[in-house]
Amino acid sequence: MTFFVRTASRNDLEAISSLLGETWHATYDAIYGPEKVSEITTSWHSVKALETRLTRPESEFIVADDAERIGGVAFAASSDPERKLVMLHQLYVHPDLQGQGIGTALLEEVIAAFPDATTIRLEVEEANSGAVEFYRAHGFEAIGRTEDCGGDSGIPAAVYERRLSA
Repeated sequence: MTFFVRTASRNDLEAISSLLGETWHATYDAIYGPEKVSEITTSWHSVKALETRLTRPESEFIVADDAERIGGVAFAASSDPERKLVMLHQLYVHPDLQGQGIGTALLEEVIAAFPDATTIRLEVEEANSGAVEFYRAHGFEAIGRTEDCGGDSGIPAAVYERRLSA
């Protein structure tokens, strides 16, 4: 099956919410426990929460789609007026599809969507070794830590950056 990266639409939100729930449980249940993961996914990954991303200025909300299902999702935004710094808020691939290039395709599309950017930054749970390895393999380097991943979670995370040629 071949996945194509495209802009997310309102019709995708249920599938994206489901994908994020499954992926979060597979990734984070062992770290935070199933209850905490359910609480987070209910709050952060509801259709209503995702819907605001469709119209957020200076952002890119994309999915990897094979015409039968959505296999991955990414969301990035720039709040920098000059669009030099891009925050990659999410990049998730369904656990059954990881290692097939979907994450790389999503990351490449996010970067291409911000041609003036010089830096892309993200926050990642350090215990999520698969994600840490993925980002390091794609040129990201640890630059620090945050005690509040996403700005409102109370969850600590490592902060990674990659310099871009713009």
